[in-house]
Amino acid sequence: ALLKLVRLQNLGSRKPHQLSGGQRQRVALARALARRPKLLLLDEPLAALDKKLREDTQFELVDIQEKLGTTFIVVTHDQEEAMTLAGRIGIMDAGQLVQVDEPRKLYERPKNSFVADFLGTISFVDGVVGQRDKTGITLDGDLKIRALTDLDLAVGKAVKLAIRPEKIYLSRTASGASNEIEVVVEDLAYLGFATNYRVKTPSGQMFKLQQQQRRSTEAPLSWGETGYVHFDPQDVIVLED
Repeated sequence: ALLKLVRLQNLGSRKPHQLSGGQRQRVALARALARRPKLLLLDEPLAALDKKLREDTQFELVDIQEKLGTTFIVVTHDQEEAMTLAGRIGIMDAGQLVQVDEPRKLYERPKNSFVADFLGTISFVDGVVGQRDKTGITLDGDLKIRALTDLDLAVGKAVKLAIRPEKIYLSRTASGASNEIEVVVEDLAYLGFATNYRVKTPSGQMFKLQQQQRRSTEAPLSWGETGYVHFDPQDVIVLED
């Protein structure tokens, strides 16, 4: 039954050297599950696998965990692996738990800049609160970025703003959108499904963004070209550290 669960029911008679790396990983998992433990510790369980096999095996692990009801504690340095496998994630810094929460909350509402930077790509903007109202703040200085927050921040307080790359939009022309800033393309990487950009404002602030490939009448920006980024105030993460 366990071999069927790990999708090896047709390979039960094979020797270890006749199995692939991914198959040997699943044999080890089946052995660990044979005694039906309530809790199973997995230390870098997919580290030896190539990217595609690792991604496939992640979903298999989730499926096995749901069928057996065993609690898995997975130790990993792979952020995507943690986001895929876990119902809750604990992030450690210098041996201390910094934040424990659901993956979505960790990603979208990190407790501090360490957590924000640890999980995925992000752009940070250091600044000072220039205006404060009931719903949010506006930075003082060249980049008057607007952010929604319920933090009690006084005018003049130093803050760090953080924006995820998929929340930043890039275009050739200004549209008058919220938090619109003129930028120059410093670097780009075409990935097929998307293009990653690094852009710089006239004041030297860098932003990292990811633009999904879609049909458009507007030609994509290239190295050295000028354009405009914008992002919604509700997508700006406000941090006090």
